[in-house]
Parts: sequence; C-alpha cells; structure tokens
Amino acid sequence: MIKKVHLTVEDIKIAGEIHLPGGSGPFPAVGICHGIPSGKPKDVDDGGYPELAQRMNRQGFAAFIFNFRGAGESGGNFDLAGWSRDLKAAIDYLWELPEVDRAHLSLLGFSGGAAVAICVAAQDTRVSCVAACACPAEFTFLSEVDEPEKMVDHFRSIGVIRDDGFPASMEEWLNGFDEVRPVSCVAGISPRPLLLVHGDRDETVLVRQARWLYKEAGEPKKLVIIDGAGHRLRQDRRAMRQVMGWLGNHCRVSA
Repeated sequence: MIKKVHLTVEDIKIAGEIHLPGGSGPFPAVGICHGIPSGKPKDVDDGGYPELAQRMNRQGFAAFIFNFRGAGESGGNFDLAGWSRDLKAAIDYLWELPEVDRAHLSLLGFSGGAAVAICVAAQDTRVSCVAACACPAEFTFLSEVDEPEKMVDHFRSIGVIRDDGFPASMEEWLNGFDEVRPVSCVAGISPRPLLLVHGDRDETVLVRQARWLYKEAGEPKKLVIIDGAGHRLRQDRRAMRQVMGWLGNHCRVSA
C-alpha cells in the first residue's frame, strides 16, 4: 500500500509517501533521506526513491520517502539546518504510525541526507540504527567558496531556492552547514548500530571522509568500501545489497 503524506514544518509543506508491505504489521520501518539536489538530468531508467521503497517493502520494511524543504513537491527553500527539523517531523510521523514497530525505526541516508540522518539520530534515541551512504564528515566545500552568493545563485538556478528574499540572513544560512557536521556527532549514535557505505571513486565526497567518520563513531559500527563505485550509491546494486542485508540483520525482519 502506498499513501501520500503531507507534513507541516514551520508552515512549510513536506511531501512524502509511506510504502507499506503486505500482511499485518507492525513492520520495521526505514525513513529514507535523499541527498542535496545536483540539478543533473535524471536517468530515464532510474526508478528513484519509490523503487527503493518498494524494494524495502519486499524485504518486509515499511518505508517512508519524502522531500526535504526546497526539493521535489515540498515547499520552502533549501536550508540544511531546516532539513534537520524536517527529518525530526518525519520521525514523529513514523513513531505515531500504528503500522510501525517502534523498536525498529531506522534511517537510511544518502550524501547530504545521510549527514542530516547521523546528526538527528545522535540526538533522537527513537532511531534504532542508521545506514549512511556517501556521507560527508563535514561540508568542506564552504571553505572553497569565495562568494557565498554564487552558491545561493546555483541553488536558485536548479530550483531548490525559490523565494527572492531567501535567505534572509546569509550568515545564518551558512551556519546551517556548520551545524550539520556528522564527524562531531557520530559518536552519539552508539550503542545503536551504524553502517557507513562509500565508493572508493567518489569524487564528490572523498572516501577519506568515510574513514574519518568510522574512526570517530562508537561501536557497533561497520564500514563498507565499494570498489569502483562513485557518489550515487543508490544506483549501485552492490551498495544496496550491503544496506539491505545490514538493515535486515539489525531490524530482525526475518524474526
């Protein structure tokens, strides 16, 4: 069963879908967090996050996919600190859903969404485990930007910053990238399990950032490096097999 969901966070509409497997619940659940939009054309053969959610269903998971503010069908403008509040609202929604097994509420994040997932989970013990794919340890690209306005212009050009007056404060908007710093908070996930999956040919987030995160994380933890893989791990079958197997073990889907 697929049901459209609309959450409201700070008067911003957050659009999502809950995908439920057949049979009677409650089911272990996974909240899926997409990355920062790149503006690149979509692969016509890519089923996107709905396809991943359906794969989760076949493995016995309830899966919640949603667009962070500024992305897809959600309202608002891209704001990384705001993404953290969006994810907290998504966890609230799953927590109250009768079809969800509260003991097994996991997060699966990709790139920027993985960074948000780690930082939110470190503070929210309702999250039972976290799988993070192509996750930055910190957002180092800010140090390479001489004129932040050009970065805002880029996000505006790809449609994730939509309002002319946004951001009201450039300083506050930039601080959001400092607030979401996974390497500073990843230790807070322990003693809950953490999986890090990274491609050794990722040119967007270098593999050394995954090793840094792994070093700072507490137990139990697992690091999987995918030979020859780039940044888009959702489209890498080897990476998704690792994620599905690990989530199955830690969410006890087969029990």
